[in-house]
Amino acid sequence: MIRAYTKKDRIKVIDLLRRNIPKYFDPSEENDLEIYLDTEVEDYFVFVENSEILGAGGINYFPEEKLARISWDIIDPKAQEKGIGRKLTQYRINCLSENQEIEIIIVRTSQHAFKFYEKMGFELEKVEKDFWAKGFHLYLMTMKK
Repeated sequence: MIRAYTKKDRIKVIDLLRRNIPKYFDPSEENDLEIYLDTEVEDYFVFVENSEILGAGGINYFPEEKLARISWDIIDPKAQEKGIGRKLTQYRINCLSENQEIEIIIVRTSQHAFKFYEKMGFELEKVEKDFWAKGFHLYLMTMKK
């Protein structure tokens, strides 16, 4: 089940991130996630199965630029490769397809996950080395609605 994130989910989402360090996230990104969850969430969703949060991901909006950004996708390492990331991403793409003010969807990811977004239909626009942290490069990807 995919549902809206609530403040009660905060600790569990941060724990998801911790379980993905160092493979998908640098330890320094935990503070960034905390700031995001406390002050920058616009739409954020969790994937719940058997009362356990197995994944999370958000959307941030930039209407003046007619774009939205898929943000902070995190999947429990024990649940990866089971379609949860695909379901969460498709759910957000579907939400955005109904929004007439959005023309472009972007995702900022790393070299560790960009192939996943490529399979979802995003195209690589730019790479910036050591953007997130040393050894974690920015892969900026876009999708036109």
